Amino acid sequence: MTTVLIQDDQTLQRVGLRILIEAQPDLTVIGEATTGAEVVRKTAELRPNVVLMDVRTPEAEGIEAICHIAESGGLSRVMVVTTFDLDEYTSAALRAGASGFLLKDARPEELIAGIHAVAAGDAFISGGLTRRLLDAFREQTSDAALVPEPELIALTERERDVLLGIASGWTNAEIGERLFIAETTVKS
Repeated sequence: MTTVLIQDDQTLQRVGLRILIEAQPDLTVIGEATTGAEVVRKTAELRPNVVLMDVRTPEAEGIEAICHIAESGGLSRVMVVTTFDLDEYTSAALRAGASGFLLKDARPEELIAGIHAVAAGDAFISGGLTRRLLDAFREQTSDAALVPEPELIALTERERDVLLGIASGWTNAEIGERLFIAETTVKS
């Protein structure tokens, strides 16, 4: 059973997320929080598999709360669920340690898929956001950065194929399927 902690300062958002999550046979909500400080405290106390939280929270900034959770050494993974469709928030949340980023206008199936992916140790980012992140990454990459690092040269061709799949935003299962290898092989 995957356990979820929900943080949002709006009651209606928390209730809606709870109803959607609790309708899944393999997911359960073990707590709710309204502020950044509260979500950090409850994450340490309840140890959920996944923390759903907004990037902007009352009292403590959401990015700061994500950092605290990610650096705590616990097994809880953060998935941001927000209305703020801004590249700065996406980048800041991912740098802080978030494993997922989803906009609140996403389909319910996308939220559930994101929770499962993040709980499994994978990353999950909304499709449109993934495209923009990749475009921004390409713009920041200089020709000098295109020269492989010695660590990359030491990789086998198959390892480089897996790395390219990760960089493309594919899940471990998708990489395995496209490369005709087992998902466990992808993870190793």
